Amino acid sequence: MVLQGVSVNEALSGIFGSVSLTAWICLLIPQLIANYKAKSAEGLSMGFLAIWLFGDVTNLGGALVTGLAPTATALAGYFCISDLILISQCLYYNVRTARFARRERRSSGDTEISEDEPLLRRNSTNSPQSNPDAIKRNAASEAKPTKTSAWLNNTLALCAIYIVGAAGWFVSYRAGAFDRPGHENGSDPDSAAGISGMVLGYASALCYLCARIPQIVKNYREKSCEGLALLFFLFSLTGNLTYGASVFSYSQDPSYLLKATPWLIGSLGTVVEDGIIFYQFSIYTQKQQTPENRSDGVVGAHESV
Repeated sequence: MVLQGVSVNEALSGIFGSVSLTAWICLLIPQLIANYKAKSAEGLSMGFLAIWLFGDVTNLGGALVTGLAPTATALAGYFCISDLILISQCLYYNVRTARFARRERRSSGDTEISEDEPLLRRNSTNSPQSNPDAIKRNAASEAKPTKTSAWLNNTLALCAIYIVGAAGWFVSYRAGAFDRPGHENGSDPDSAAGISGMVLGYASALCYLCARIPQIVKNYREKSCEGLALLFFLFSLTGNLTYGASVFSYSQDPSYLLKATPWLIGSLGTVVEDGIIFYQFSIYTQKQQTPENRSDGVVGAHESV
């Protein structure tokens, strides 16, 4: 046999877990870049991030107590780190935006245009060339990739996730990471640790199922997904699917699957909500690209001049 010392179930669980880990490692990059380019995190719902973090914390605690697959436990720990990084960036940009808005209101209240000020100066002040926000919007629109190139880039990124994840597992296997004999140290479901782990697991599953609701509601109210990176949710979808596959392929024993039920619900259940967000991306992007919206934007630009 090619893979000595590793069962088929362990190999599949390891490969799926490695792909999932790769997806979650790269998960933040698209959204962090989107926030950095926009110098804002207003597209993300802080309720979404807060509930997500709480779900990841309970997920980690439940995985440690219950004794899930090693890849599942490692992913749970990395989820918490990822959440803290993204939340920190969002808080920084939200505070930065709030301070800038207060400073703008204060300066606009202190300065008034005099009636004797030359008209030419007033027009030049209101022109798009002298407006940093207008220049930023024009630069962003010019640098915005086409729909075809965006989907091509997303597809290539997802393929790279699977290739790198699978290759990472094989490298770790060749390095002897799986030479040690495995051992089951899961807690007894009827023990205090087992009951605590199941409670934490179901709490995390509930948080995962509820976390995306604030983001979906925010997108619906604003009729926009502006500020959100589509690749962020594609990586999340990939991570959830392969995470569930890793837990399921690790063992098909009924007792193990019963013990892992909350984690399977938490990972695979959010796939439906991700589908809703993908639908919002589709309809709101189409509305923004309609001829009426484009013509309104042109008229508004002429009127501002």
